[in-house]
Amino acid sequence: MISFSLTTGMYLVTFGIGASPFTNIEAARIFCRNSCIAILFNYLYILSFYGSSLVFTGYIENNYQHSIFCRKVPKPEILQVKSLWYRFLMTAKFTEDTDSEETNSYESHLLVCFLRRYYCDWITNTYVKPFVVLFYLVYISFALMGYLQVNEGSDLSNIVATETRTITYTSIQQKYFSNYSPVIGFYIYESIEYWNTSVQEDVLEYTKGFVRISWFESYLSYLRKLNMSTGLPKKNFTDILRYSFLKNPRYAHFYEDIIIPKKYNNEVDVVASRMFLIAKTMETNREELYDLLETLRKLSLTSKVKFIVFNPSFVYMDRYASSVGAPLQNSCISALFLLFFSAFLVASSIINIWITLTVASVEFGVIGFMTLWKVELDCISVLCLIYGINYTIDNCAPLISTFILGKEFTRTKWVKNSLEVHGVAILQGYLCYMVGLFPLAAVPSNLTRTLFRCLFLIAFVTLFHCFAILPVMLTFVPPSKKKRKEKKIQENREEIECVEMVDLDSTRVVDQITTV
Repeated sequence: MISFSLTTGMYLVTFGIGASPFTNIEAARIFCRNSCIAILFNYLYILSFYGSSLVFTGYIENNYQHSIFCRKVPKPEILQVKSLWYRFLMTAKFTEDTDSEETNSYESHLLVCFLRRYYCDWITNTYVKPFVVLFYLVYISFALMGYLQVNEGSDLSNIVATETRTITYTSIQQKYFSNYSPVIGFYIYESIEYWNTSVQEDVLEYTKGFVRISWFESYLSYLRKLNMSTGLPKKNFTDILRYSFLKNPRYAHFYEDIIIPKKYNNEVDVVASRMFLIAKTMETNREELYDLLETLRKLSLTSKVKFIVFNPSFVYMDRYASSVGAPLQNSCISALFLLFFSAFLVASSIINIWITLTVASVEFGVIGFMTLWKVELDCISVLCLIYGINYTIDNCAPLISTFILGKEFTRTKWVKNSLEVHGVAILQGYLCYMVGLFPLAAVPSNLTRTLFRCLFLIAFVTLFHCFAILPVMLTFVPPSKKKRKEKKIQENREEIECVEMVDLDSTRVVDQITTV
């Protein structure tokens, strides 16, 4: 129960940090908050109902009662004289020696026999260890290769179902038109002096460098073609705009881009307008679009002309741009807190060091391999990495603790003992985990697929460390397991003094025996 309480505490701390105001994503905060509530109720359920059920079941077994009907199970000779339906319902194993039965049933378990008879001896074999070390180096190499190619998630297709038109659109857009940004709306939401040449220069400067679809730029070009100055008085500027420019069939499509209401004194004014901008970006550099978006937003706060820029895809870009920094920060805080928390609970500081190295190795491998598996670093993957810290500690800590705290035997012996004691539980937990995880692979959603791939990699890499890397590394990496030779103290020591005498015929006779 102590280990379960510590594991629950670690999960509550990790998801509690994710549910705190440190996280700037509402979806992640809701997920972490619900996870904390579920973990807390699960802990209370184990303490109350489940624990009581175990006690009640043990009481029934000790009294030789049936686990379903709670009736006392008759002995085999009595059961034989009962009816067929009674024998069918009440047949159960009946033995007086319950302790030996439980021991034999556990030792005869398939996984226990496999670990004890075959796997423990094989993984600690001298000829197998070099291949495991070589395989670990290959693992690190591929993880490093993937780690150097990590990209932040910015693909819109990752948040929609796989069988939709959005997937077709985004794939075609990325294939043929990925050098251009989405069409950005440039909205001037207050009345400005469009006829003022200084204001005209400011607006043109803001939109410089873009491919523009602008009524304003087209209107200024229209005035120049008429050999007129762009710095006209207000009335002339608006009259030509309304009665000449917008009436021209070539420019009539700009009518919806300009808001010109009439005032009470029949004066007119352009109270709001919009333009459309397209930026040319590098095909392989998605950060340029983020930088462009941030530059325009900062400019809108400091410029004389009050404007905003928007595109529906900016919602997802904002989500992805802010979905990595905060979760990564929270994961680092969680890892440091858990290591600090475990430093006061573990019996040896070496356990803490080994757990830290194992968690770092697992997380490094998961990040590298999920990149090779075409999983980008987005909100979902980062949350899975946070969860992976707890999952790794939960599985590897018992193995490491049993090995570190073991005395009087060799390293190989304690590695075998650790695998025999905790290996079955780890394997059973992994199999149950996979049974619940594999249905996620069939869900037609890229978000769910990302979740499946990340959780699968976390579980598989952790299992690889528990049953291959740690058993081999612990056999030749400190701490040492030198057998301590203790001096044996004999409490009842007898000292016998013999006096030997020899007769004339060379016959040896013991004359006196003195015991001290």
